[in-house]
Amino acid sequence: MLIHVVLPGETVYGIARNYGVDPRRLMVDNDVGEDGALAVGQTLVLRFPDVVHAVRPGETLSGIAQDYGVTVCQLWRNNLSLGGGSTLVPGQVLVISYHEERLGTAIANGYAYPFLSPELLSETAPFLSYLTPFTYGLSRDGGLLPLQDEALLAGARSHGTGAVMHLSTYTEEEQFDVQRAEKLLTDAAAQERLMAEILEILSRKGYAGLDVDFEYLPGTLADAYADFLSRLRQRLNALGYFLWAALAPKTRPDQPGTLYEGHDYARVGAAADAVLLMTYEWGYTYGPPMAVAPLPNVRAVLDYAVTEIPPEKILLGVPNYGYDWPLPYRQGETRAESLSNQEAIRRAIRHRAEIRFDETAQAPWYRYRAEDGTLHEVWFEDARSQAAKLRLVAEYGFLGAGYWNIMRPFPQTWLVLASLFDID
Repeated sequence: MLIHVVLPGETVYGIARNYGVDPRRLMVDNDVGEDGALAVGQTLVLRFPDVVHAVRPGETLSGIAQDYGVTVCQLWRNNLSLGGGSTLVPGQVLVISYHEERLGTAIANGYAYPFLSPELLSETAPFLSYLTPFTYGLSRDGGLLPLQDEALLAGARSHGTGAVMHLSTYTEEEQFDVQRAEKLLTDAAAQERLMAEILEILSRKGYAGLDVDFEYLPGTLADAYADFLSRLRQRLNALGYFLWAALAPKTRPDQPGTLYEGHDYARVGAAADAVLLMTYEWGYTYGPPMAVAPLPNVRAVLDYAVTEIPPEKILLGVPNYGYDWPLPYRQGETRAESLSNQEAIRRAIRHRAEIRFDETAQAPWYRYRAEDGTLHEVWFEDARSQAAKLRLVAEYGFLGAGYWNIMRPFPQTWLVLASLFDID
C-alpha cells in the first residue's frame, strides 16, 4: 500500500500512470467521482496487484476463489468494485492478491444502526470480523428495549461476518440513563432477569457475544458495574459466548468527570474478555475545532490502559467521521456538523480548499468560506490518519480495532485496514 497526497495540478490519470496502476481501479477504490475532481492535499490509497485474473464466460466468484486457493471474502476485499456481491462480467479483471507485507492479524469490529443501507453493509461486511448493531437499551422495568436487527444480521451472515449484541443504558428517548443503570446494578434479581433475556436473544439470533456500554456512571457505581460484568461473563462463557465492555478514554485511575469515574480500568479489564477503548470525540459537536482523535491524546490513553489491562484484551476505538465548525467558535453557542470523511473531501473540492495535515494530531483539516460568507473549519479522517491509528494496534499488541461507526461510506478506511492487517 502507498498513500499518495495530491499535489496542485495532478489528475487521477496522471497519478495512475506515474505509479503504473489502473486509473479506473484507483477511482473506484478511493470513491473519486466520474469527473475525476480532486482536492489538493487529498489522499489516494494505491495497492499494487500481484496476481490478477480475467473473468471468462460462465465463471463464478466462488469458483475463481477455489481455483486460486483464496476465499470469496478475500476477493471482495481485493476488489471494491464487486461491492460485496457476486456479479461478474466476462473480461472483468479481478485482483487475487496484492504486493503487501502486513503487520499481523487483528479483529475488526464495526458498529451500525439498524437503518444501515443494504448496499453499504454489503460493501463493508467483508472487512469486518464482527458487526455490532446499536443498541439493545434498558426499559423502565429493567428489561431490554427491542432492536430491529434482523436485516443487519442477515447481511453480515451472508458475508461470513460474525455479530455481537450491544447492551447499553440507552432509553426510548435515545440517551444514556444513569438512573436505569443504578436501578439494575443495585438489584441482583433484576440482573438475573436481564441475563436470562440476553442469553435468549444471543441464542435465538445467533450472536457470538455481548458488548456492554454503560456510560456516565458515577464513581459510586464503579464496583457494582465491574461485579455485574464479572457475573455476566461467567454466565456467557459457560455457554460459549464472549463479553466485551466499552471504556471511556481515561489517562489515570482517579480521572474526574461523569464520563470516567464509573469505569475502573483494572476491574473492568479483569471482568471482561476484551474491552473497547473509546478513543475519539476530543473534537466533538459542542467543542472547539480540533481532530476527533488526536494521536497524542490517543497515546496517552493507551499508555495508561496497558498498565491496567493486558494489551491482547484491548480493541482500539477508531472514528470514521469528521466535523465541520462554523467560525468564529463561541463556547456554548457553536455547534459543529458531523459529516462523513468522503463528504469532507467533497466540500474541499467544491470550495477549492487545500487540505492540510497536522503532523502532531496526525489528522487532516482545512478551512473554506461558505456561500453565505461564513468561514468554516473541517477536521476529518483520511488514509494517513487511519494508518497512524491502526499502526498502534500492532505497536501495542492489541486484539484489534472497533470502528464508530460504519454508517457512512469511506473506502479508504477499509483499504488501509486490509493492507495493514490480516483480518481475523
